[in-house]
Amino acid sequence: MGKHHIMLSYQWNKQNLVEKVYNGLREHGIDAWMDTHGGVTGNINDSMAKGVDGAAVVCCFMTADYFGSKNCKKELNYADAQSRAIVPVMCEKGFKATGWLGVITAGLLWIDFREGTVFENSLESLVKEIINSLESVPVDDIKLSPEMEIIKKPGRAFQHKLTGKFLAESGQVKFHPASGNRSTLVMRDRAEDTSYWVEEKQPKSEIHFFKNYATNGYLGYDPNGDYIYTKGQHYGAEEWVLKADDHSTDGLRAVVLFANYGKKYLAIRNGKLTGVAQYSEDCIWILD
Repeated sequence: MGKHHIMLSYQWNKQNLVEKVYNGLREHGIDAWMDTHGGVTGNINDSMAKGVDGAAVVCCFMTADYFGSKNCKKELNYADAQSRAIVPVMCEKGFKATGWLGVITAGLLWIDFREGTVFENSLESLVKEIINSLESVPVDDIKLSPEMEIIKKPGRAFQHKLTGKFLAESGQVKFHPASGNRSTLVMRDRAEDTSYWVEEKQPKSEIHFFKNYATNGYLGYDPNGDYIYTKGQHYGAEEWVLKADDHSTDGLRAVVLFANYGKKYLAIRNGKLTGVAQYSEDCIWILD
């Protein structure tokens, strides 16, 4: 990956897990950086700065001990100040990022490495999220093994966990008296151009906008008509909160999409896209 590496930021109580992740990333051709592998020499502050300065992405392994560590706080604050991409890794059941850690990771999708999670799936999910974070790095500069067959996608694809189908635009346009033309959404058996969504994050916020890669229409939810659509501009009804699904343990990139304006979760019920008030299994989507 050129001169840049993927820095693993952690508290020492999780060293065994991080060592396993480090080896796994390197086996997949990703140049991971860890302090126990020649990363720290001499002054610890100089070593931490060197690790951050040479990083394309910083993966922070979140636990209560990480949150309470002065050195971890210093390290991640410096990475944030240097505008390094940050990928949070959840390592402790029941832990919620608050305070300084919550501020830095607000709106970011964490990867599940909690005890009991399928490690191989979690590792692949981490690889995908790292690639997704490398917006300014050409695909040719990303070193991956042929076995992984992962390429940088034009956005995120949402695959419904229960049905296996992908969220996509239908190509049909309907006129809405209040907001003009809206495009309808359908479910496809496989990901195609209209299945990819470019993520637009609001700084230090949980709010996301998702713009269709092929049409530039923004994903929205109308709570009055209970239907999902896209349109050319975004306002309140196109605001989404994207969160890792806290209940899944399979290590896949399981997420839930919550419409901030309509206060509903995006789900599929009875073969239909719909908004639901309460979280349930049909609200879970896998990020491709």
